[in-house]
Amino acid sequence: MKKYTYTEKKDTRSGFGDGLTELGRTNPNVVALCADLIGSLKMDQFIKENPERFFQIGIAEANMIGIAAGLTIGGKIPFTGTFANFSTGRVYDQIRQSVAYSGKNVKICASHAGVTLGEDGATHQILEDIGLMKMLPGMTVINPCDYNQTKAATIAIADFDGPVYLRFGRPKVPVFMPEDAKFEIGKGIQLTEGTDVTIVATGHLVWESLQAAEKLEAEGISVEVINIHTIKPLDEDIILKSVAKTGCIVSAEEHNKFGGLGESVARTLALNHTTPQEFVATNDTFGESGTPEQLMKKYGLDVDAVIKAVKKVISRK
Repeated sequence: MKKYTYTEKKDTRSGFGDGLTELGRTNPNVVALCADLIGSLKMDQFIKENPERFFQIGIAEANMIGIAAGLTIGGKIPFTGTFANFSTGRVYDQIRQSVAYSGKNVKICASHAGVTLGEDGATHQILEDIGLMKMLPGMTVINPCDYNQTKAATIAIADFDGPVYLRFGRPKVPVFMPEDAKFEIGKGIQLTEGTDVTIVATGHLVWESLQAAEKLEAEGISVEVINIHTIKPLDEDIILKSVAKTGCIVSAEEHNKFGGLGESVARTLALNHTTPQEFVATNDTFGESGTPEQLMKKYGLDVDAVIKAVKKVISRK
């Protein structure tokens, strides 16, 4: 099995900031809006280089979405930035009516998603956002796994015509994806080959799944790990091809088990290839204050949780 290593840890939100900065240098139509969280979204350099293409909206997220939708009419490509909780739950009506229903080319960029937001606690740790956004007709939903992939995704969505929800996080996590890897919206990436079980993972759970796969390999269990960075549209082909070989699957995500990647996978299996599935996700709960590591462990989102799910699903084959 191919082993993945890392030489540094970087936050995925910095991948967004650096990707946005690069877009500022290469695409004159890209503009940025923020709801009073410039530092948290790592937008400083873009603003320094393009002050005339930045709009500080303040703590008025609904207004930010409306302005972004309006800017698309003049051919601009607006990137909005705030925490995932405020990017979705707080402004859902505006996104539905002004962006999704109207088919506006707005890029909704959401940091501090999931429980790894950490000490800020349950009110900020949204675990429902993937479900909220994937249900909107025409909305593309992307959840990259590390700094490199987040930067690549940020650059890629500028060339994609249509509304996009780009989800990323606060903590520093291992950087393991190649810096020059091409980012294809809607195309999963097979990271390891295996014959006993498939793991489809997204976001921070991709690294946890790779570490779980190494430990399982040492026990004689062959694991195929697939990085599902695009949750909608879902790469059904890569999933179905894998489960046809392995006969069982685990989905892993930093999100509620209701409405996330796991449910999209389950729907695909139900319609095409009935297969035993286990879910690594939060179990219908809100989060709480704590370090990212403490919360990942408590809510069953770490390496041990993935290993447990793999062994359970294999027993069901």
